[in-house]
Amino acid sequence: MSSEIVVRPIAPSDLAAWRPLWDGYNAFYGRVGETALPEAVTASTWARFFDEREPVHAFVAELDGRLVGLTHYLFHRSTTRIEDTCYLQDLFTADDVRGRGVGRALIAAVTAAVQARGGHRLYWQTHTTNAAGRALYDRVAEHKGFLVYGQDF
Repeated sequence: MSSEIVVRPIAPSDLAAWRPLWDGYNAFYGRVGETALPEAVTASTWARFFDEREPVHAFVAELDGRLVGLTHYLFHRSTTRIEDTCYLQDLFTADDVRGRGVGRALIAAVTAAVQARGGHRLYWQTHTTNAAGRALYDRVAEHKGFLVYGQDF
């Protein structure tokens, strides 16, 4: 019998279990060792989840009583919509549970949160080399054809 994935809002007591997932997510994108995020960024991100004035939110996924996935998302204004748009910024699952529906369940939870707020748009981006992520995203969403450009200062 397979276990049920439980997705829920993050809680302050989740810090110790969230942190390895957060570190794994950042390592996946090359933010590890000398290029790791400053500790102040992680602390600020964590604090934002619990500040009602912040538009940043988080869900975690549990399987067999342990945290195995995370997603962070934020709402923002748009010049093409009246209602807020939602950007799913981070999505990560533990290596040993990949392919078991954790990512899909986390995306579904964010989708439900957007709809509950009266929103009509959820979007995210990933690196072109993220083949496993892109395989999931191609099943649950439509690639809109946009390329992402950026400047870091």
